Amino acid sequence: MIRKGTLSDIDNILEITKACAAFMITKNIFQWNEFYPNKTPFINDANSDELYVLEVDDKILGCITVSTFMDEEYIPISWLTSNKNNIYIHRLAIHPNQQGQGYAQKLMQFAENYARENKFQSVRLDTFSQNKRNQKFYELRGYKKLGDIYFPKQSEHPFHCYELVL
Repeated sequence: MIRKGTLSDIDNILEITKACAAFMITKNIFQWNEFYPNKTPFINDANSDELYVLEVDDKILGCITVSTFMDEEYIPISWLTSNKNNIYIHRLAIHPNQQGQGYAQKLMQFAENYARENKFQSVRLDTFSQNKRNQKFYELRGYKKLGDIYFPKQSEHPFHCYELVL
């Protein structure tokens, strides 16, 4: 079941994202670290009604943020659609012990359906340039890679921006 995330879910979500960060580090993917993601963005997401969690048997296995806010880092990207009616995906995470079972696909399908039902023109996101698994995941869903942005507190490597036109 996918439902709105609440403030009381955040500690569970942080356990998942910390496990994801540790798992990625074992694969030499330094996408998430001690600075990001932290509690603040999840509090903001929950307070903005943009946080969703995937629950199975009353246990949170993953999360996704579905936002209408465009981060300033995205401004230089030549998007396929205009910057006025888009959904932005952030902080998609599935606990490493549960990965490979289609849960990330379910969260993305939820976000894309939400965007279609609410007449958004596209779904946008970024993923770490060193995370080839994520890049393949999004490209197989039909997302087009459009350019690179940087988050210096996370990595010296770029993040690729993707868009799916609906």
